[in-house]
Amino acid sequence: MVNYEVTVFTTNWALAATNNNVFIKLVGTEGESNRSWLRGFKGTPALWSGEVAHFTVNCPKSLGGLFLIELDKQHFPFFADSWYPAKVEVKSPDGQKYCFPIHRWITDREVHCFREGKAVIAYEETHNLAKCAREQELIGRKKDYCWSMLKEGLPYCIQDKSPFTLPPEVRFSFTKGTEFLWTAITGGVEPFLKGLDKRDEPWTDIDAFDRVFSCRTTEISEYVREQWKNDAFFASQYLNGVNPIMIRCCKALPENFPVTDDKVFLHGQGSLKEETEKGNIFLCDYKNLNGVAPNTINGKKQYLMAPLVLLQKTEDKLLPIAIQLKQTPAEDNPIFYPTDSEYDWLMAKIFVRSADFQEHELNVHLLRTHLLAEVFAVSLLRNVPMMHPLYKLLVPHTRYTLQINILARLALISENGVFTKFAASGGEAMFEILKRSLSSITYKSLCIPEDIDDRGVKDIPNYYYKDDGLKLWDIIFKFVKKVLSYYYKTDQMVVKDRELQAWIRDIFEYGFLSQEQTGIPQKFSTVTELIKFVTMVIFTCSCQHSAVNSGQYDYGAWMPNTPITLQRPPPKKGASEDIMMQTLPDISTTVKGLSTLWLLSKESSDFVPVGQYPEQYFTEDFPCRQIKSFQHNLHMLSDEINYRNADLDVPYTYLDPARFENSVAI
Repeated sequence: MVNYEVTVFTTNWALAATNNNVFIKLVGTEGESNRSWLRGFKGTPALWSGEVAHFTVNCPKSLGGLFLIELDKQHFPFFADSWYPAKVEVKSPDGQKYCFPIHRWITDREVHCFREGKAVIAYEETHNLAKCAREQELIGRKKDYCWSMLKEGLPYCIQDKSPFTLPPEVRFSFTKGTEFLWTAITGGVEPFLKGLDKRDEPWTDIDAFDRVFSCRTTEISEYVREQWKNDAFFASQYLNGVNPIMIRCCKALPENFPVTDDKVFLHGQGSLKEETEKGNIFLCDYKNLNGVAPNTINGKKQYLMAPLVLLQKTEDKLLPIAIQLKQTPAEDNPIFYPTDSEYDWLMAKIFVRSADFQEHELNVHLLRTHLLAEVFAVSLLRNVPMMHPLYKLLVPHTRYTLQINILARLALISENGVFTKFAASGGEAMFEILKRSLSSITYKSLCIPEDIDDRGVKDIPNYYYKDDGLKLWDIIFKFVKKVLSYYYKTDQMVVKDRELQAWIRDIFEYGFLSQEQTGIPQKFSTVTELIKFVTMVIFTCSCQHSAVNSGQYDYGAWMPNTPITLQRPPPKKGASEDIMMQTLPDISTTVKGLSTLWLLSKESSDFVPVGQYPEQYFTEDFPCRQIKSFQHNLHMLSDEINYRNADLDVPYTYLDPARFENSVAI
């Protein structure tokens, strides 16, 4: 008779404990144990939240090398509960230690199989039972995670229509769910109590807006309030605001934007041709919004422009020098300049900022982070088993993504969603813009080093999104390279991995709708290709999402800086403060927008910073060492960013690794 020492770690989460009877079976290369009841001296408290419980399993003989355990939980009548074990460790009679990562909710009475923690690629499996367990895991996953068409021309999404139908392991924790609901409720309470949520009349003056703005402010939102009319601040938002990927170097002035030197350079002090050749002229073109039908809100037609904005780099700052609000030049589509009257120029910038809100929320935020992250996650869960190195590497970067996206579809972009009802681009315009955006996405634009080069913005000063983003990409790339190169020694190993190839094939087909012009790989042929793509996935789900999400309330809380919609067409010339107030969103629309931005910017207390992996999936020494090195490099970058920010009027914190999550979790 030989004894195996079994240690069970229950996750320290609310409601993770079980009072039910738990049974285990050990499976090795030379046999398997009997199904054994995990009965300890503590009784049922042994499997309570945060507890580490020790048991002994007796076997007639050695089981050889352990590679699988079976767990099942049998509840008493009327006393069923859910249990979330973190891992099971087993020490064999010869002193060998085995670790079995679990990280799953066990809610039923079925038998669940879990593999030993060493990462294994499918063609390396040697034991028939191991192969069978691997196949059965994927069969079950394909039933649990099904593709569904959100809208023709858009990336596919998870089939589940409600968070409650998702598998338990991908739902919000009790803490996250409770806090998210509380934030959603309290975000609208104060405007409701003030009676603002039902008032569809315009604001009377800017000071009246303080009634809602003063509810919640941040240091940056206060700064925005003071500087929103300032040209340098307007331009700086293209670098370090929530839409930092819009600006690109202008190699030649577009034919539909006939800006002339005499309007831009007074007294002949330069020329657009000279400044363009020097690389000092930049363009933001909102052509993606051209021709879409704007929304109707509270019975009023809204207005949405597709502007062109010209900016000039002068020494250490960027300034707007011309704005055209529609794509086609015409008498009723004048070009606005800083030399125009105060309100003509301010109104032009307001229409640009409103257009930027639509472009940012639909393309840059929703599509390029949320929807793509969901595609990466669903494909991973359908095609890659838990013992695969890719699963271990990427699953922390899928945390909460499926539920947050379901909630977005229910509360934001559904028929009665906030964005649908209160944004200028809500309704059918929304889906048209999303379709156009998907068609314009390229693989290069998702990889920040290539995106920066393609946009020609490498030399813009004080572009902290660029500076921090490039450093983060490099840190992630080096980490991914070390981990994946450990498992894939040759290109042929990548080619042979059918699970890996199924993952990228689904992404290309369901995420990018088999559009070859995107440049998204359809298969992996080399280790180098794999490393780059996985780096992009991690960067998109963590860094890029933070860059375009975390500052939404900072820059949108002072509504005139980022209007969710506009109620009047742009004046040709001759604007006034009264016209501006009549144009800005009405009172109820404003408070709906601000409540939503507050919700979308509020982190929960179970926040997990990028690079931190409280759920241990890797058990081998080499990848664990690489994780520690990765964490060290992120910590060093965080210190560097904090040191720089200490001297800035507007600190750029959205890519500080200590401040953003591993995944699209909000």
